[in-house]
Amino acid sequence: MIHPNGLFAAANSAATGYHRIWIRDNVYTLLGFEAQGQFDISIKAVHALLDIIKKHEHKIDWMIKQPHPKEKWRYIHPRYDPNGNEVLQDWGNKQNDAIGALLWKIGDLDKKGRMTWRLGDKEIVQKLVHYLEAIEYWHDEDNGMWEENEEVHASSIGACLAGLLAVQQIVKVPLHLIAHAEHALRTLLPRESVTKETDLALLSLIWPYNVVTAAEREQILFNVETKLLRNKGVARYIGDRYYNNGMGEASWTMGLPWLAIIHRALGDSQKYYFYLNKTRESANEKGELPELYYAETSVHNENTPLAWAMSLWKVAEHE
Repeated sequence: MIHPNGLFAAANSAATGYHRIWIRDNVYTLLGFEAQGQFDISIKAVHALLDIIKKHEHKIDWMIKQPHPKEKWRYIHPRYDPNGNEVLQDWGNKQNDAIGALLWKIGDLDKKGRMTWRLGDKEIVQKLVHYLEAIEYWHDEDNGMWEENEEVHASSIGACLAGLLAVQQIVKVPLHLIAHAEHALRTLLPRESVTKETDLALLSLIWPYNVVTAAEREQILFNVETKLLRNKGVARYIGDRYYNNGMGEASWTMGLPWLAIIHRALGDSQKYYFYLNKTRESANEKGELPELYYAETSVHNENTPLAWAMSLWKVAEHE
């Protein structure tokens, strides 16, 4: 599933287009390698992602200089072929959280003393900060983590906030970019958006981003665990139509190790082992975590293994 440039396919399934590269998926995929001390893999992938961003730097410059009108094709693309070319397909391509995720990972690696800086890297990071300022990410309607309806998503705002906080010791981050996001999150949370009360994507604000208050964290966890938890995974949100078999929302396996990681960090060993065991039980006959299972079945879709889910499983298992 790894391409020669060090970037990862979303899943081992070319038929569905998951052989392509998503910025967000790669950031999350790297967490599993880092949990095992394989930072060389992470650095190579981050460099490759920065190279892709540099390849399309003209779009960033244009958005910074002329942010309006905000047509979606002008945004930084979230998905590429292995050569770093945009996948030209009508898709939910306004995904601000992908940029936040990349900035967060860069800042995280630098804080750990692992980031290696090449010529032009810091300059492009600074431009990404200006880009988020230009689109006014704290109230910008994007397609969010699930690439669907354009609306203001708490998970997208939180990812960008985490990214800006992570790189503020590397490049210049205007303080108002932080303040706007903090205000927006306090206003919107614990909702994900106007149309979604709770959403699996909100777990990202707890881990790895850690940009919620204790009260917000508890409410998000309560909502996800009481409304979205299923036998073989976690529904993304109530009413999700993606791979819906008529009996309910599909169950995304990544939600189980995600909850295990969070409860371990909170010191709740009982819930940690509960979700870790459910993760293991959700592996298919090959020992893989697929993207999802159809509701109330043991039948999964063709996107298996899902790199993101396998990564979170590695993090959850690692002591």
